[in-house]
Amino acid sequence: MPQTDRLGSDTPHLALYLPHRPNNMEHLVDTPSAQALVMANSNHWRKIVTLLAKIASPAAEDWRQFRDGPLFQNTALCFNPELNNHARWHWIGGKDNLGRFTPLTHQAAPLAGCPEVTIDPALRLLLTPYPDYRQLSNQTVERIRAALTALDFYGEPLP
Repeated sequence: MPQTDRLGSDTPHLALYLPHRPNNMEHLVDTPSAQALVMANSNHWRKIVTLLAKIASPAAEDWRQFRDGPLFQNTALCFNPELNNHARWHWIGGKDNLGRFTPLTHQAAPLAGCPEVTIDPALRLLLTPYPDYRQLSNQTVERIRAALTALDFYGEPLP
């Protein structure tokens, strides 16, 4: 079976680009869910989908319900180093991962108080450290959400 390049929505509101695929992905492609992804893999993937939900959830306080429900109807995990033309916003996690995206010209500026996080509003591009709790604390997630709110990320209707 050929490797798939994406897990989740064909037209995601937010696409998270990662350098590696989860185990047993072929069983997740047709009906992706955060629970199935974590059960087939490890705590590492629980952290990734939790951070994806915390950032992508329309309501910050409802991230758990979003993660366990419509997460993959509204987002996608992408594994090839090219931006998905059908995604509204792009999130590249990790400096090494960003290096795979050549040539990618952007004007991402550091987020106030979080110089390790940058955003290019014109490209709708979010650049962060790799999505892990040590790298993306709740305080950093709150700052990212505030910046995305100012850019009307949450005001756009979900697909």
